[in-house]
Amino acid sequence: MPPRGRAVNDSLTPENLTTLAAALAEGRRATVYLREPNPSLGLPDGTSAKVVSIDGNTVTISPKGVNDELPYEAEELRITRNPATPPAPAKRPAAKRIPASAPAREPASAPTPKRPAAATAPVASTASTPTASTGSEVPTPGPTPRRQKKAPGGISVTIHAGADNDWSVTVTQGAKRPTKAQSVSPESVSRAVRELGDPIARDAVEAVISHAREEAARRVAELSRQLEEARTTLAALEQDV
Repeated sequence: MPPRGRAVNDSLTPENLTTLAAALAEGRRATVYLREPNPSLGLPDGTSAKVVSIDGNTVTISPKGVNDELPYEAEELRITRNPATPPAPAKRPAAKRIPASAPAREPASAPTPKRPAAATAPVASTASTPTASTGSEVPTPGPTPRRQKKAPGGISVTIHAGADNDWSVTVTQGAKRPTKAQSVSPESVSRAVRELGDPIARDAVEAVISHAREEAARRVAELSRQLEEARTTLAALEQDV
């Protein structure tokens, strides 16, 4: 086989070889292209070839139109049909020319301010004028007085007496709603009213308690009468047996 020339810019890279080997392992077709012509086989440059196997940098290929497997080096093959085109060199911007005759411009200096002319009017002497003291002491604010707490509103204590001699007390403070009624005994109400020393309140409470006492006595008498009748009936029934 006649020697083949080698180019340098678009040959197979190690990454290309890895990609081609992975395609072969997966059973996919891997294709490369000749970088140089092969006159003995009538193959121009850019001829496609099927990759058969890869061993290091040696790639065994089957070129199009050739019923044979040929070993090629990675430098003799490329991954694209057409050769890589080198990038065009970047154009350097032309340097801006400054005319030699143009004088350098000095920075403008700030104008010097004019000093005002000295006043010619006579200045009155103040040596003989007494100076009046206008200083005055600023009063230091004293401590802010503490705000006094608002006094609680009035309190009303109300005693309730029920029809069955049940007593309760509620307390109302200021504009608040009355508290829940608390049950108290008649004896404690009578004792508290006597301690107050108000005869009207004492007589009113005693009247209610006396009426309740009388009603209780009447009921006891009625129950005693009914009990005695029941005993008499029971005794008569026991004699008939």
